[in-house]
Amino acid sequence: MDFPTAQPKPPTALCGVVSSDGKITYPPGVKEITDKITNDEVVKRLKMVVKTFMDMDQDSEDEKQQYLPLALHLASEFFLRNPNKDVRLLVACCLADIFRIYAPEAPYTSHDKLKDIFLFITRQLKGLEDTKSPQFNRYFYLLENLAWVKSYNICFELEDCNEIFIQLFRTLFSVINNSHNKKVQMHMLDLMSSIIMEGDGVTQELLDSILINLIPAHKNLNKQAFDLAKVLLKRTVQIIEASIANFFNQVLVLGRSSVSDLSEHVFDLIQELFAIDPHLLLSVMPQLEFKLKSNDGEERLAVVRLLAKLFGSKDSDLATQNRPLWQCFLGRFNDIHVPVRLESVKFASHCLMNHPDLAKDLTEYLKVRSHDPEEAIRHDVIVTIITAGKRDLSLVNDQLLGFVRERTLDKRWRVRKEAMMGLAQLYKKYCLHAEAGREAAEKVSWIKDKLLHIYYQNSIDDKLLVEKIFAQYLVPHNLETEERMKCLYYLYASLDPNAVKALNEMWKCQNLLRSHVRELLDLHKQPASEANSSAMFGKLMTIAKNLPDPGKAQDFVKKFNQVLGDDEKLRSQLELLISPTCSCKQADVCVREIARKLANPKQPTNPFLEMVKFLLERIAPVHIDSEAISALVKLMNKSIEGTADDEEEGVSPDTAIRAGLELLKVLSFTHPTSFHSAETYESLLQCLRMEDDKVAEAAIQIFRNTGHKIETDLPQIRSTLIPILHQKAKRGTPHQAKQAVHCIHAIFTNKEVQLAQIFEPLSRSLNADVPEQLITPLVSLGHISMLAPDQFASPMKSVVANFIVKDLLMNDRSTGEKNGKLWSPDEEVSPEVLAKVQAIKLLVRWLLGMKNNQSKSANSTLRLLSAMLVSEGDLTEQKRISKSDMSRLRLAAGSAIMKLAQEPCYHEIITPEQFQLCALVINDECYQVRQIFAQKLHKALVKLLLPLEYMAIFALCAKDPVKERRAHARQCLLKNISIRREYIKQNPMATEKLLSLLPEYVVPYMIHLLAHDPDFTKPQDVDQLRDIKECLWFMLEVLMTKNENNSHAFMKKMAENIKLTRDAQSPDEPKTNEKLYTVCDVALCVINSKSALCNADSPKDPVLPTKFFTQPEKDFCNDRSYISEETRVLLLTGKPKPTGVLGAVNKPLSATGRKPYVRSTGTEPGSNINANSELNPSAGNRSREPNSEASETGVSENEENPVRIISVTPVKTEPVKNKEINSDQATQGNISTDRGKKRTATASGAENIQQKTEEKKADETGPPAPPKARRGRRPKSESQGSAAKNDETNKSAGRGRKRAAVGQESPGGPEAGNAKAPKLQDVAKKAAPAERQIDLQR
Repeated sequence: MDFPTAQPKPPTALCGVVSSDGKITYPPGVKEITDKITNDEVVKRLKMVVKTFMDMDQDSEDEKQQYLPLALHLASEFFLRNPNKDVRLLVACCLADIFRIYAPEAPYTSHDKLKDIFLFITRQLKGLEDTKSPQFNRYFYLLENLAWVKSYNICFELEDCNEIFIQLFRTLFSVINNSHNKKVQMHMLDLMSSIIMEGDGVTQELLDSILINLIPAHKNLNKQAFDLAKVLLKRTVQIIEASIANFFNQVLVLGRSSVSDLSEHVFDLIQELFAIDPHLLLSVMPQLEFKLKSNDGEERLAVVRLLAKLFGSKDSDLATQNRPLWQCFLGRFNDIHVPVRLESVKFASHCLMNHPDLAKDLTEYLKVRSHDPEEAIRHDVIVTIITAGKRDLSLVNDQLLGFVRERTLDKRWRVRKEAMMGLAQLYKKYCLHAEAGREAAEKVSWIKDKLLHIYYQNSIDDKLLVEKIFAQYLVPHNLETEERMKCLYYLYASLDPNAVKALNEMWKCQNLLRSHVRELLDLHKQPASEANSSAMFGKLMTIAKNLPDPGKAQDFVKKFNQVLGDDEKLRSQLELLISPTCSCKQADVCVREIARKLANPKQPTNPFLEMVKFLLERIAPVHIDSEAISALVKLMNKSIEGTADDEEEGVSPDTAIRAGLELLKVLSFTHPTSFHSAETYESLLQCLRMEDDKVAEAAIQIFRNTGHKIETDLPQIRSTLIPILHQKAKRGTPHQAKQAVHCIHAIFTNKEVQLAQIFEPLSRSLNADVPEQLITPLVSLGHISMLAPDQFASPMKSVVANFIVKDLLMNDRSTGEKNGKLWSPDEEVSPEVLAKVQAIKLLVRWLLGMKNNQSKSANSTLRLLSAMLVSEGDLTEQKRISKSDMSRLRLAAGSAIMKLAQEPCYHEIITPEQFQLCALVINDECYQVRQIFAQKLHKALVKLLLPLEYMAIFALCAKDPVKERRAHARQCLLKNISIRREYIKQNPMATEKLLSLLPEYVVPYMIHLLAHDPDFTKPQDVDQLRDIKECLWFMLEVLMTKNENNSHAFMKKMAENIKLTRDAQSPDEPKTNEKLYTVCDVALCVINSKSALCNADSPKDPVLPTKFFTQPEKDFCNDRSYISEETRVLLLTGKPKPTGVLGAVNKPLSATGRKPYVRSTGTEPGSNINANSELNPSAGNRSREPNSEASETGVSENEENPVRIISVTPVKTEPVKNKEINSDQATQGNISTDRGKKRTATASGAENIQQKTEEKKADETGPPAPPKARRGRRPKSESQGSAAKNDETNKSAGRGRKRAAVGQESPGGPEAGNAKAPKLQDVAKKAAPAERQIDLQR
């Protein structure tokens, strides 16, 4: 940098200022110095003068007086303006010594002369720059002399001394460099600090000359100047702080940027000054708080960036020293300006790492930002937390890790990916490598489960990332086989059940994709044809669905398929990769080889290659091969022997063994070939002999999946295995017996002989008097008859007729426990009932094996199952069986009918009445029956095993009083409908089977089912019609989310066409047809009100199922409206009807999509409970308590599965019509059963409370209504129970088919769990708490 220099003065006489006699005295031996001599001579003579002055001290008064003229002469223009630098240097040294000698008074009295002299000396100091110069020592002497004497302090007397100081400072900062030693720096510091310390203040220009060296650009150019300025500021902090404060006040507060050229660098300067010494900024920090509240977003951003560095720097204690500023800064986390929030979040990472004590302050703000609407901010919150966690896990608390956990389900893929990868890195570091000990590992042990749970998400990107994380972080594939398998073994043993399912599903999906690729390669081997091309196209589309961005993936997969067709070597590499015998090392080589062949050096980013890599990574067996299975088996053997590290790994030996067997079982499905070794099978035989039933069961299943070559290759294993399997089939647990029979059938060629050796002794030894010994034989016999029907169907018929039906099912040998419970745990179910359940399953397996109805056995079985449903599980109707056992048998009967319906030959003979009985199980009074039946129904429907009519059963779920069950049913419907529509799209041939596949065709089945609902007795009753409407809308809402192919008009047309037919079940029964047409009108009413598109023309005329509807008659016209206009309005927009709790049967809460009822004043205005959590109005001629109020007091039904308990407080008691009460029983007016059997609903002791209130009025009530025919589910009670009294008589809401009795000796509470609360009018006054919905797809 060029500094301004003093302007030269006009030349003066050479002699300059001399003594009065005009004579200048020179030191001895020095001749006169004039301009007449050469420069060399001048230099020579000056050196002698310099030596003289150097040797002089302040006490030499005579010499001082003697050389005063010479001192004045040396300040003449001849010397100060001399062009020779050596001359100037020597003169400067002389002048410095003169100031030393004559101190404290200088010999020069003219202010102008003093200024010229000091500017001259300052210019000479530039010579310090070159340390290698021969003259450097003289320059150093000059500097040392000036610093030691503090010569520049003389300038304080000058008016324009600031010019001299600025020039000096600039010179010193410009010449300092890394070749200078500490003495040079020290003298410079002494020189400058004396000026600052002893002056009256530091001007802005002088301050700028110091601060400019702190600006990043200058700092990078001259690090030594920065260091010099840094030390200078530290040394002069007390003096210079005021000047610094004034500078920042002018710029930051007053906005006077013109005061300094450095105004635009204020934030950089503050950062550097803070790092040098925070005391330099004592007065500046409050000004920053002011700036944080600026209206200018960019200005706030600059201040936030600055403060982030100040607060986050390692040794900073600013946050504790200046709490107001810290709190103000934290407020910027919630700034309206996105970049400000982003900068605040980025700061948090450094702060967490450098100041763990501030984590508590940051946590709440990061929590809010983790839900920020901006994707980038949510992303950076994760980066912040993970970065700190990777540095040291103790820096992040559980709450911060919880924020990352939440973001794994973020709506944006980038955020989800960052969260998942971050957690995976933490897991690998602290759990896998145990870098911070056991405590840290336990802190993040949940990560493995959470990451695997994400596999349940629908997005293919999520699934692929979980697979990648598993292969790289949870069980790194690059580990040696033994280490890798140990990692997998203990991971599997420590996963939670849902994570285990997800991991199993992951392997299943990868195996399925492998099979798709294998089938694609098989198609390449076949000759080209149109059918082959079509099949290949379908296979390519299936493979593309398993890759990211299926739309683009389709094109890449087609391209890859072309390459496969052209390159035989590539095909052989791919075949090797997916072959069952491919080892992990071979797989790695194959993937690299295929990628190398497809790579294009000219194309650095190759999306096609990336997509192929995704495919290869999914199908490559990077974890499991024969060597890996052998290592797993060895690990399990060590656990069995007690020599493994189980306890160190945090699992018990029993858990490790059981989990190890389960792991091997899963792998036996996906990698069966890898198990084929004598060593592996010997270990499995050892497991078969263990006492743990689960372990033995898993071992049998592994043999079943992998033992196809045992008979030929390993005869010794075969001879040992057969007797064990026989023993398990006869006397093992039911699950072991099932697996043993299937294992024999799968792996032995003489299976008929083997199965006969089991069948004959078991069939002869059946004894109903010892039911606990019946269960395993029944399981074995059932599976034998299903697997080998040709051999055992006939002998089984006599067993079924003589023993199963007559001896077992038609007899109740024991009396059940009358505790009033609707459900009991498995271990509490009586052996006789368990035997009966297995007997029902045996019947079904026997029929499924035969697959024909030539002997009419299926008809008999269906009649038996229907009778069991009609009798509510008590087939003998001797009332010896307990309610919980009846629930088990109802579930078994309903599930059996549903299972038989999966076989076409039996589906044809199931009558509409039997179908309706089966459907009503989903409205059973027992929560577990409803739950398990719905799950079985869904499972069969999604696999397209059940006919479409069974999907209509889900409409009845609108009646379920538990929100959780309704939500589950809706999820089932969504999944089923999407699967069917997708199947139709993917299979062009499916259009021929639209009647059984198209979801909209469920509407006629649903209409027919609802028309035969036992609760629908009066077609004109508004309450009953409202129930029908809710059931219809429960299904239609899901069907009508999209109007695909004008489906709304199609469904409307179906309902209209049904009105032109008759009910095939009772074609000549007017009331039956009237109910059918009424349901049609309600359906039309709903469709018309919910869709404006339903009035368009239907694309085609729907076909109605002839099993349920007659053919339309030519002359039959049915244009009558079966519901009045008033009823129509009430159904769509009317007032909420009085709400009842289930009494005799389940009645629904309001269905999804229903408008919330207008609540009474008792409802809290801020409630966020929707219509789904209100009790739905009950149907039928039910009398109600007009002013009763229900309040929810708990969540328990059947004691096992929590649902809401409703306690009822009667407010006012009025006479109840049509009610007859005796001491222990409330008899319904319209109760009856098929076949003339009449059953009454017994009231519990708790229900008798209201009875006491109404006993006097009971005699006034009328007689019960005439009995009506009914099926399987008891109609709604016309009786109304009353309130529970005190704590001991609290009762749960009715949840199902009939009122459940509670034992008189039960002390209320749990024992009253299944007792039914009375119907109420205004339950809606108390809003039910929202309940967790079940995601069925998980």
